[in-house]
Amino acid sequence: MTASPLPVLVGRHRECEALDDLLVGLRNGEPRICVLRGEAGIGKSVLLEYTASQASQVTVTRARGIEADMELPYATLHQLCGPFLAGAEALPGPQRNALHVAFGMAAGDPPDRFLVGLAVLTLLTRASETRPVLVVVDDAQWVDQVSLQTLEFVTRRLLAEAVAMVFAVRDPEGQSALAGLPEMRIGGLDAAAGGKLLEAAVGGRLEKRVRDRFVAELHGNPLALLECSRGRSAAELAYGLDSSSPEANGTVPSRIERDFAGRLRSLPASTRTLLLIAAAEPVGDAQLLVRAAASLKITPDAAPARAAGLIEVGESLRFRHPLVRSAVYHQADPEERRAVHRALATATDPVLDPDRRAWHAAQALDEPDEEVAAGLEQAAGRARQRGGMAAEAILLERAAEVTPDPRLRGRRALAAAEAHCSAASPDRATEQATLAELSPLDPLDRAHVARLRARILFARSRSDEAAPLLLDAAAQFTAAGSPLARETYLEAISATIFAGTVHGATGAQAAAIAARGSGAPPSESKAADQLLDGVATLLAGGYETGGPALRRALELLAHEDLGTREATMRWLLLAPVALEAFINYAWDLTAWDTLSARAVRLARDIGALGVLPPTLIYAGGVHIHTGEFAEAERLIDEADAIATATGQAPHTYATLVLAAWRGNEDAAAGIIEKAKKRATQSGEVSLLGAAGYIQGVLFNGLARYDQALVAARSGIEHDGFNFTGLSLVEHVEAATRCGELDQARASLARLAELTRAAETGWARGVTARSQALLTDGDEADGLFRNAIEELSRDRVAVAVEVARTHLLYGEWLRRAGRRSLAREHLRTAHEMFEAMPANAFAERARHELLACGERIRVREAKSPSALTPQESRIAALAADGMTNPKIGAELFISPHTVEWHLRKVYTKLGISSRRALRGALAITPDTAPVRSE
Repeated sequence: MTASPLPVLVGRHRECEALDDLLVGLRNGEPRICVLRGEAGIGKSVLLEYTASQASQVTVTRARGIEADMELPYATLHQLCGPFLAGAEALPGPQRNALHVAFGMAAGDPPDRFLVGLAVLTLLTRASETRPVLVVVDDAQWVDQVSLQTLEFVTRRLLAEAVAMVFAVRDPEGQSALAGLPEMRIGGLDAAAGGKLLEAAVGGRLEKRVRDRFVAELHGNPLALLECSRGRSAAELAYGLDSSSPEANGTVPSRIERDFAGRLRSLPASTRTLLLIAAAEPVGDAQLLVRAAASLKITPDAAPARAAGLIEVGESLRFRHPLVRSAVYHQADPEERRAVHRALATATDPVLDPDRRAWHAAQALDEPDEEVAAGLEQAAGRARQRGGMAAEAILLERAAEVTPDPRLRGRRALAAAEAHCSAASPDRATEQATLAELSPLDPLDRAHVARLRARILFARSRSDEAAPLLLDAAAQFTAAGSPLARETYLEAISATIFAGTVHGATGAQAAAIAARGSGAPPSESKAADQLLDGVATLLAGGYETGGPALRRALELLAHEDLGTREATMRWLLLAPVALEAFINYAWDLTAWDTLSARAVRLARDIGALGVLPPTLIYAGGVHIHTGEFAEAERLIDEADAIATATGQAPHTYATLVLAAWRGNEDAAAGIIEKAKKRATQSGEVSLLGAAGYIQGVLFNGLARYDQALVAARSGIEHDGFNFTGLSLVEHVEAATRCGELDQARASLARLAELTRAAETGWARGVTARSQALLTDGDEADGLFRNAIEELSRDRVAVAVEVARTHLLYGEWLRRAGRRSLAREHLRTAHEMFEAMPANAFAERARHELLACGERIRVREAKSPSALTPQESRIAALAADGMTNPKIGAELFISPHTVEWHLRKVYTKLGISSRRALRGALAITPDTAPVRSE
């Protein structure tokens, strides 16, 4: 920052107008978000200062990301919330407790990261009720990960609050930070504006060619123009930059940093040391600075640095720009830096701030030290308790670096690798796993490394190479007598699901047989043991005994007490294979709903971003099958956003299935083609099986049965575990429509074998419907009726299959000449498909109704008065008597946003208060059943 921002605002009319508009909207009660992006020195900080200075009648709260603070969870968030913490006591209990634990104000279990975000949102919302609130965050690329994720959470839920958030992000370091939010690119000044700024700095006019050349060489970077011309006259710049000078070489930020470093060399030694203390300690605590200086036996004297334009002195010492801090720290000798960190460790209170003390002590070392390493390990444990997975990983990484004992160093590196993996940082996890492998690990630790490498590989690409690695790790755990063996076998089976037939037509079966014959000891989880018994028995062909074992596992999985974060992570890693088994072998949508809902809650509770995306995908799959397409899309979009932000492989399955059921061929075709290419490149061959089922649904909906026949057959042939049964259902329908009755009977026989042991309405219903397609007369009529009854029987009904059975029954009735009854079932199918909307199947039902002589209009665009999925959920919860704060806590939005949505609901429903909601919702088709995920 500069002392006087006015000169730097030369040429920034467009940017200032946009920020002025943001403030106008804020004062009118509108939420606004803006991310300023650009290179170092381009003027982002000055534009933030401009915004804050213009924010009259607005409460401004500010924070700056600091590189040294990136390892401390919630550090930046604590800065921002400082002015509002007096109101924390009025927060709902769960939010208050989560915030207190996150900020180290109370002890407790790791806080639910979403509850922390909701607490921050509530604090800002309540503050904005008296005055609009402006949140200003500089250097967001250096904000600690959990604070940045929380702030992103808040920005995406500002709908009706008088809160504006303006961030500055340095590129290229922060390219991935706050991606997807409204942004403003800040570029260099043009020749005219840059020349004006330059002439103001040197105090004289320059020849236009010289001035333009100078501006061009510095790419119009305002800070570079000011700093590289500091102390030079117009005459000295008459020939532009001296090509032999260091300023003429390198990037603009490096030139500026070198200029700052040059000014540092002229300062007294004691002043340079004082600046180094400030650079190494980002808190800005003046008393801490004095204590550290006293420890180094220097008298604090900041005046020379202030005169050199390097700092500003107010309540605390503040560097004019982050590049000054960087220059101060990096130009110092390593021994000087260690001495300063040693002084800071001594000066930092071991009770009030033990984590920062441990960090400084580690930075002060010039050789390994077990006492310091143990302190860092304890700090990592505290970070984990606060929900800071990324901070835990960094602290463990540094602990490993300073550990003298090779065996203990390897174990700490392994712990760091596992923490990085949980925090969705696969590159750092791989680095630490490699360091661990170089240490003298025991067989059990080596098994941990093998499993971790397989997990990283699987998270990045769903690679077919992961399954053999996991099987090998499971065998190592078994040999070591570890209870982790059975859980690792389950993970290996899960990996074979995605590998499809890469490891042979019975890859998953082979993994199951290996697990059953391994002699692995019992795990620490009865649910995991029961699940492995059920899944392995099923895959080995024992449907009659595997099914009951799997159902016994469901009760344990749904209610197992998970007292620790480690137990929760173990459960989440088992969830995919459990869900695939219940979906594809048990045909149990109720179990799918129960387990996926719990998985989402648990992943959110511990902030496990590495496993949250697939749990959201599974939850979205439930909503697809219950016909709630809008809610499914919301969950899928959230999963995609998190996966992209954390560098995970995309989760394509649910997107493909949703596109197929919607019947949008153009949208589905592109997605399917990309999925097939990725399947071939990465080894995720189950995508080919999925694509077969998905295209079967799409083409059956479009009544292009010949294409559906080919696609469904491909799904059956490519799949090794999942989608086989669903592909068989599509194949039976397509084959009967194409007259390929032998193919249809063969698929029906295999389908009947797969569903025989499944005691669910879904299994019995699709089997009965498929049988009806191959029979006639009263037998077919009875089978269709039985299918509708069975598919509607389960607690969570498979709505898409219910609607489809009405369609197929109506088509059969029309061909049998029973038009009156046909119209009844076809109308039901048409209404259900339109409500989803499953457009292709709805159109197919409409054509059948026309053939029955019934006039029916083409579906019109949805009325603008229809409730959105979010409005429907809020309205239903309000109708059940929940207060706005409780609704906000349930849906992770602020009470103010709840009220804003309810006002829109009242207008759409033509009512004036929540007392009338229950009656209005009872006659409105736009409200969907609400299930918490």
